[in-house]
Amino acid sequence: MLGAAASGAFLLGFHAPLGRSVQAQDADSAFNAFIRIDRDGAVTLIIPQVEMGQGIYTALAMVLAEELDADWSRVSVAHAPENGRLYGNPLLGEQITGGSSSVRAFWTPMRQAGARARACLVKAAAERWGAPPQALRTEAGVVIHPASGRRLTYGALAAHAATLSPPSAPSVKSPRDFRLIGKPLRRLDTPTKTDGKARYGIDALPEGVKFATLRISPVLGGRVARVDPAPALATPGVRQVVVLEDVVAVVGDHMWAAKRGLDALDIVWDDGPNARVDTDLIWRRLREASRRTGAIARDDGDAETALAKGPGRAFTAEYEMPLLAHTCMEPLNCTVDVRADGVEVWIGTQVMTRVRAIVAETTSVPIEKVKINQHLIGGGFGRRLEADMAGWAARIAMQVKGPVKVVWTREEDVRQDYYRPAYHDILWARVRKGRITAWKHRVTGSAIAARYAPVAYKAGIDPDGVDSARDMPYNIADARVEFVREEPPGIHTGWWRGVGPNNNVFAIESFIEELARRARQDPIAFRLAHLDRAPRLRSALALAREKSGWDQPLPARCGRGVAVQGAFGSFIATVVEVAVDDHGEVRLRRVTSCVDAGVVINPNSVIAQLQGGLIYGLSAGLYGEITLKDGRVQQSNFHDYRALRIDQTPPIEVHLIPSGEAPGGIGETGTTASVAALRNAVYAATGVALRQMPVKAKAIAKGVRL
Repeated sequence: MLGAAASGAFLLGFHAPLGRSVQAQDADSAFNAFIRIDRDGAVTLIIPQVEMGQGIYTALAMVLAEELDADWSRVSVAHAPENGRLYGNPLLGEQITGGSSSVRAFWTPMRQAGARARACLVKAAAERWGAPPQALRTEAGVVIHPASGRRLTYGALAAHAATLSPPSAPSVKSPRDFRLIGKPLRRLDTPTKTDGKARYGIDALPEGVKFATLRISPVLGGRVARVDPAPALATPGVRQVVVLEDVVAVVGDHMWAAKRGLDALDIVWDDGPNARVDTDLIWRRLREASRRTGAIARDDGDAETALAKGPGRAFTAEYEMPLLAHTCMEPLNCTVDVRADGVEVWIGTQVMTRVRAIVAETTSVPIEKVKINQHLIGGGFGRRLEADMAGWAARIAMQVKGPVKVVWTREEDVRQDYYRPAYHDILWARVRKGRITAWKHRVTGSAIAARYAPVAYKAGIDPDGVDSARDMPYNIADARVEFVREEPPGIHTGWWRGVGPNNNVFAIESFIEELARRARQDPIAFRLAHLDRAPRLRSALALAREKSGWDQPLPARCGRGVAVQGAFGSFIATVVEVAVDDHGEVRLRRVTSCVDAGVVINPNSVIAQLQGGLIYGLSAGLYGEITLKDGRVQQSNFHDYRALRIDQTPPIEVHLIPSGEAPGGIGETGTTASVAALRNAVYAATGVALRQMPVKAKAIAKGVRL
């Protein structure tokens, strides 16, 4: 039975019974509604995935509204409350937004939710009119009886429909009947983001809030040795200095007061056991670890024998990807109010349940007394898959009376990140008559899953660490993939946009490029010859050849590079075109990306996500690198951790391939597509095969030509 909601609205979802309002947070309640219809016919859709700029509020709303047959002009969206049991991501197993999984995970559940609600509305109208349900149809928030011309709005039917049991196996629409899916509709969150009404975590202003900024030990594991709070307390607007064992925070009337107060402090740190960690040590350990045989993630045929004794020429190469920071446009922040009756949190996070758990643990408050207020996120990229910022804020808030908003400066954000791991890849192959006959790929790096989701880390294999390597698209009979876990000292590692494939696509596509050129074959033709079992990727690559002008001549020291990937359920071929001057400086000329992402919900969002991902990845490929000295991260802000500027951004063309397949992920894919294509373009322009990122002009200028 569908339960009536409070405030004259009716909640319709795909589990029964349904509970109270969208603010309900009781994990034991029956609330699991995705659709709320008011008496006046306005529709509020409860979205289980968090909006962080990727357009998911609009995409999932379009899926729900499509099957509901709602009037799109009367649709609005709301955050789902924290409730992992009811709003857990079916692909990832908890309430989490990441891994380009949102549409993939909720495509079927959201369609069924909308179809079930629509069936109840039709049944309610049928009972009122005494007509068979199959004689009725729906359109834009109205149930229609074509034979008589009678019409009833959803608002008029919602109260009765909310008492009816939904069908267990509702009929969903045929794609030919879609009215919304596939249309370039305007995003629902755009108006408030353009008029300033949108509220991010950093905008939270509960009554009586104070502002704080913090300085955490610059060396992981370090402690505060001594600090005199007097200079901060003498700063106008500063109210309090909080000194804990590994962090100092200054609390003030506003952020400027807190920041000035913190800057006035002379904090002496005891650096602890990681004081001698530097970049050279991290790389030395990675390179040494890569000489070990790894855990076997794939073992088709007999790659070892084929590599040792097979026909053709054997070739090996090693590739490296550095530590990377996230640099979300909205710096880390979290507002916490610790009260006698519980704790309230205001935050934008990709993991509401983890935030709730860490706050409960930190404050020793029962989890049911922790309330999470979710906000829009100004960029996640995997950084907000961590809940550490809520833990730090809760520790500080326990020392402050009333709510306190803790905001990281950009410098603290960069230096206290959970970094994309550094990777060292070794690849081996034999090629005979233009065909790869044997293949081996050893990935060495951090196993994030072992920390973050231990149940997924099995037999020494991080599934993300070998993603797009274990299931690479090329048809090679004798193929082996290994994973070697090596955790870098002195830093935290975490998910970064593109996750495991951003390393593996780079290594594989760079290696394939070198194999093609050694075989004296066109790089696209060489790839196509090995994609005979990947028709969707073949089509994308053929289209990329056409749209990029691949066969057209280029000026001297200009080149085009290609990369393909079948990651996150989408199939993409990308061509980057560059010019390289005599000093090795790289200028981007053009990017062309062709994608088969299955059924496209909103083409505008897919194109925007690919463009944004490509820019994010190209920034990393050209400039991105985190280094350490004396245990300290050396980068701090955009002057030394650069992002691609608008005047450096080339024309980016995205071509969508029509498809009837299930939707693929798109938020990560532009990032993973970009770096290898950039590297291969530099190779084509200069003959220099770079094997370490980011691109360095000196390496190009004196590079070895292969």
